[in-house]
Amino acid sequence: MDLQQVTDGLRFPEGPMAMADGSVILTEIEGGVLTRVTPDGQKTTVAECGGGPNGAAVGPDGAIYVTNNGGSFIWLKQDGLTIPGPTAPASHKGGYIQRVDLASGKVEKLYDACDGRPLVGPNDLVFDRQGGFWFTDHGAGTADGRKFGALYYARADGSKITRHRDHLISPNGVGLSPDETVVYVADTFLGRLWAFDLSGPGELGPQQGFAPGRAVCNLPGVQYLDSLAVEAGGKVCVATILNGGVTAFDPDGSTEHYPVPDLVTTNICFGGRDMRDAWITASSTGKLYKTRWPRPGLKLNFNA
Repeated sequence: MDLQQVTDGLRFPEGPMAMADGSVILTEIEGGVLTRVTPDGQKTTVAECGGGPNGAAVGPDGAIYVTNNGGSFIWLKQDGLTIPGPTAPASHKGGYIQRVDLASGKVEKLYDACDGRPLVGPNDLVFDRQGGFWFTDHGAGTADGRKFGALYYARADGSKITRHRDHLISPNGVGLSPDETVVYVADTFLGRLWAFDLSGPGELGPQQGFAPGRAVCNLPGVQYLDSLAVEAGGKVCVATILNGGVTAFDPDGSTEHYPVPDLVTTNICFGGRDMRDAWITASSTGKLYKTRWPRPGLKLNFNA
């Protein structure tokens, strides 16, 4: 790929969204903000989210919805790189879902619990055609081990949240197949892409056997998976850590890897007239790249 650097100096960028005006709005997890990056690389703050804003998506009302981990990372600085530590700080109490009004920058908390149980570290989200959204809770590392993660579905008006799969190791990126019959979830520490078949909008089919879903593929060796975007043809493009870059998973389990010069490549989004413009967040170096992708990405339901 011919990667073009759009900007740098970002504080662990994630959650990129290609906007109609050619800009990209993304989260800065370490900075606790939503940031707009224009094509010439200029940066402006859209909203102060606090905590750790991670995933972001445009909702049916034109607002941006943010999965905020609540500040679940201790930041390590090593050789000029920024890397999240393995455990959450002692001050971490949990995360939440936020709604951000683009016009005013007003931030409001939509959900911080499900059935009386606090969310741990919300990570990524995707809206379906009905205007509801699937989101992952990544869990969090602790001094004694790990708080498990989960897969949720929620309504954008704050009226309902449902936990559909629990006790997942480290669910991260989430996306829908083009026909919206499958929810894909990338598990970071397993290096595995899961597929969960839908029985209807916002409803998973029953779990079959011991596994929570269908394993599309496990990457070999030590490779961690982060956030993702789906192509129009159905491939799932997952940002890959350690083997820095983006791994495109075919639903049949075959893969191809596209390298990026950052060991902690965290996300990708698609846009442009033909949906072949791709923006990639290189988080440990604080950079945003743009490239031409070999195939068109899937247009998200509520992006202009």
